[in-house]
Parts: sequence; C-alpha cells; structure tokens
Amino acid sequence: MAKKPLIAIHGGAGTMTQSLLSSSKETDYLTSLNAIVAAGQAILAKGGSALDAVTTAVCLLEDNPLFNAGKGAVFTHSGKNELDAAIMDGATLNAGAVAGVSHIRNPILAAKAVLNHGKQVFLIGKGAEAFAAANGIELVDSDYFFTQERYDQLQAALAIGQENVLDHDSQSLSLNHINSDPIDPKNKLGTVGAVALDAHGNLAAATSTGGLTNKVDGRVGDSPIIGAGCYANNNTVAVSATGTGEMFIRGVVAYDVSALVEYAGLSLEQAAHRVVMDKLPKINGRGGIIAIDHLGNIAMPFNTEGMYRGFGYVGDAPKVAIYKT
Repeated sequence: MAKKPLIAIHGGAGTMTQSLLSSSKETDYLTSLNAIVAAGQAILAKGGSALDAVTTAVCLLEDNPLFNAGKGAVFTHSGKNELDAAIMDGATLNAGAVAGVSHIRNPILAAKAVLNHGKQVFLIGKGAEAFAAANGIELVDSDYFFTQERYDQLQAALAIGQENVLDHDSQSLSLNHINSDPIDPKNKLGTVGAVALDAHGNLAAATSTGGLTNKVDGRVGDSPIIGAGCYANNNTVAVSATGTGEMFIRGVVAYDVSALVEYAGLSLEQAAHRVVMDKLPKINGRGGIIAIDHLGNIAMPFNTEGMYRGFGYVGDAPKVAIYKT
C-alpha cells in the first residue's frame, strides 16, 4: 500500500548572516518556498506523478530570481550564465540531464525531455539547446537570466581576483546593497531541487543550478550528474543535493545515500546523516540534501548554518524553514 504522498524542496544552503537579515526578505523566501511546496502538493493530491510534481516545483524555483537557477542564475568568469539540470524517475530509473546551457528558460524541462526521449541521458551546450528547441522547450535570449544582484556578485569576485566563488566561502566579498539575504547571497551554495513520493508509490528527484559565481566557463558541478546531485530509485530513496559540487561528485552523494539504505540496511535518516554529517566533511564537502524514501520518510540534513527548504504531505500545511532548528 502506497504511503501518503509528499514533496520536499530546497533552494540552496550556506553560511547564515542573521545580522544582515531583513524581515521582509526572509518573508519573501518563506512565502516562495511555501507556495512552491503547495504547488507540488496540489499535483500529488490529484493523483499526479512524482515526476510531474518535482518538475513543476523546480520550474517554479527556476522562475524565481531569489534562487540561483534559471532566472537569477550566477555568472561565469566571462559574464555568461551556464545552467545545469537533471531529473530521475524512480519507477524506471530513466533519467535526463543537460549542462552548460545558456538559452533554455527552464533547464529542468529540457532534462525531462531528454528523459522522455529515452535514447540519451546527458546532453550539453549547443546540442542540448538544439534538442530542447526540437522538442518545443522555450528558448530565450541570454539577457533573460540577468539580475543585478548576481552581476554585482561577479564584479565583487573579479575585483579581488577570486575564482570559482562558492557561495559559502567568499566572506571577503562585501556588497552592502544585497546583504539582506537571510543566507548571505555571496556565501550560499546555490542549487534548487525537489523530491517526491506519489500515491502510486513512485519516487522522483530533480535538481537545477546556475553553478558558481565566477566559475571557469564550462565548469559543471554535481547538479546534473545522476548519482551525485540527483538520484531516485523506487526501492530506496529520492535525493536532491546542494553543496560544494566537486565534493558531491567525488562522494557520489545522492547514490551513496541510496546504497547505504539498500546494502547496509540503514534507515533514511541514518544514511543521510552519515553521508552529509560524517563523510562529506572529511573531504571538505559542505551543503545538504533533501531525501524521501519509499516508505514515506523524509530527511533534510545539512552541515552548513542554513538551507532553504520545505516539505508537505498531501492534506497537510507546508512546512518551510531557512535556519537550523
């Protein structure tokens, strides 16, 4: 018998700067998270699939400039936006991913089109954009992704000669006019994602990102890599990650959680804690995950000071948070 459907989302993790917090900005984040969880719940409540629920949730996160994915994505060293996304269906183990795209409004829709097509798993750059266009996915001019806050972050990084600025590691950057972000926008790991369990017992996961401020052109992190930043398997778990991408790739983080459940017999909570709180810090990995197992349990551990997150079972009010509780 299927467990109660639910969805969980994240919008990045990082170092908290509560002294810089404005109540209005915190409200903006919490309101957005709440609405996106509710949108996913509505799909699941109507008997919709986990795959459709996570797609809708991530699309909404991509369209929201508060988050580093889609509109509001960070800039590369040369001032471009290069976006990555992945999605996985736990029922079939089918997956789709795109990376290094600069003209796809919603990269998660392109990733889903790759999944549905079935012949490939991972497309990059111009080939991914051509595939998206051929499959009716909306393309946009590159300036669609521009936001002043993200551009200012790049200029600050360039001014001090700091490359590959991870959002949690650039304390030396100081831009007072954007310091109203509950998690300092210069110091947060900017990725978005969603995981869901539907009424049929199917799991799905989706992840999307703009990457790192001032990253080398062509750099790809864990978000579009199946098993690193995104994974779903009906027999175990659905996972979406946010963090120091290179370390999440090296740790094969999303699949590692699944493997600990399947082969070591750990509970979701135990597996997620071991990966995020024990294994990742040993290789200087920072960030967190959201995960749901096939039994309807949820885990949302993070080893930073905060993570934008929310979840909701069908029929219940969404629960959202930013800080550690």
